[in-house]
Amino acid sequence: MGCFMAQRKGAYTVEAVHKAFEVLEFISEDRVDATLKTLSSKFGMTQNKTFRLLATLCESGLVEQEKPSGNFKLGMNSFSLAQKLSGNSNIISIAHPVIAQLAKKHDEAVYMAVIKGDDVFFLDMADCQQQIKAESLIGKSFPYFTNAAGKVMKALESTEVIEWLKSKKRSKIKNISDPEFLASELLEIRSNGGVAVDTGGLGEGLISVAVAVKDYAGHVIGAITMYGPSFRLVRDRIENEIIPSLLEGAALASKRFGYMPA
Repeated sequence: MGCFMAQRKGAYTVEAVHKAFEVLEFISEDRVDATLKTLSSKFGMTQNKTFRLLATLCESGLVEQEKPSGNFKLGMNSFSLAQKLSGNSNIISIAHPVIAQLAKKHDEAVYMAVIKGDDVFFLDMADCQQQIKAESLIGKSFPYFTNAAGKVMKALESTEVIEWLKSKKRSKIKNISDPEFLASELLEIRSNGGVAVDTGGLGEGLISVAVAVKDYAGHVIGAITMYGPSFRLVRDRIENEIIPSLLEGAALASKRFGYMPA
């Protein structure tokens, strides 16, 4: 039936809202040229007006900006809103059965993490029954290069981050002591099937192992992460037991999000 206000087209509309929807539609096409300059030219707005519109969309979480390229993309709140509008389950309800199964199988804490701005946000958790375990990360955020979840998501997102790391001087990149080493680490993650292992980034004596989860378009939307003390997450167990299991779980979760590998 539609909105009754639409019966008088243009009578009650707000131009800025129209522009916002047009910008969102353009960005949703996953374009590589969705920069401030391009959007300003595309929609006939000054760069100042375009900047303010994008800043509002970013503040609401509907849009995010990739720092290396300056390109804008849809934010997590756009995905969440789309999920609500379509009546489908959200990330937690889709991924939780998978991480719960992994936690039960290995008796270790397993998380679903997502990128939120410059950080990794630990969105959901399935806990273990161990007497000795790491402090819960649920609801906490960390810079994405400090842990396996962030590294695997950024490594598989695109090669732009890697090229950016290679092009900068160490002193100019905040909180990254060795950009060249990090770039090589991200390249290795891309080449080894999308598995990241980090020691100590989330706390002394703690290890995180992560694999990426993708959506129907092949975009990385999160990471399944196992997290625990190093005396249990030893190298042999990680390589022979945990990684194969996490990859299987990520494939199942990705399939539930509509991902079909080529």
